[in-house]
Amino acid sequence: MPRLTLTNGGAESLKWLALLLMVGDHLNKYLFNGTLPVLFEAGRICAPLFALVFAWNLARPGVAARAHVVALRLVMVGLVASVPFIALGKLMAGWYPLNILFALACIAGLVALDHLADVLAQEGRRKARDGVFLALAVVFIVGGGLVEFWWPLVGLGLAAYSYFSRPSIWSAGIAALCLAGLCVINQSLWALLSVVLVATVGRWSLRVPRAKWFFYAFYPLHLVGLWLIRIPMAKAGYLFF
Repeated sequence: MPRLTLTNGGAESLKWLALLLMVGDHLNKYLFNGTLPVLFEAGRICAPLFALVFAWNLARPGVAARAHVVALRLVMVGLVASVPFIALGKLMAGWYPLNILFALACIAGLVALDHLADVLAQEGRRKARDGVFLALAVVFIVGGGLVEFWWPLVGLGLAAYSYFSRPSIWSAGIAALCLAGLCVINQSLWALLSVVLVATVGRWSLRVPRAKWFFYAFYPLHLVGLWLIRIPMAKAGYLFF
């Protein structure tokens, strides 16, 4: 299978694009009661796009060994973001499902376990490796069932990481199945455009500075902003449903 390599500038550009699509989707969802179909459809691209770029970053040399740190950081920020995320409503039941930062944390945790399994296999510790594989399955089943977009999004991230690291027909096929699952969840095919963007824009030589901490801070802050904006709107008689 051909190896897909992203440029640093291309990957950063895709993150900014995904962020803009997410903001548009959230404006439509939380302020306009989902009445703007263009923003809704475009918003179906952002989650798989974030997952694909995130997987590429995890596949960089040496990053998988620190994936557990990334997972912990995402969980911490995800917990902070849960306050406005739950307050805004529009969830299936109370706090469920967990926001997308937990989905990315789940992907990072699975990558960390996969890396640990490889290390144990190289050391000849097969029983310990088998235990890690069991933990990997539990994290995927339980974690994937708790987060936004469920197992298709988590599976897409893990399969994409595998493909970026060691291209194979299996990882490509699993990624395709996960994308199909996202299309079923979204009831649209817009998630497929994320792959097109990664394969094109992701390979462009663009000068886009990295803003790592901005993305961590922006997610909870933009939810707080939407939450605060809805207060005067509700007092003015605007109904949210």
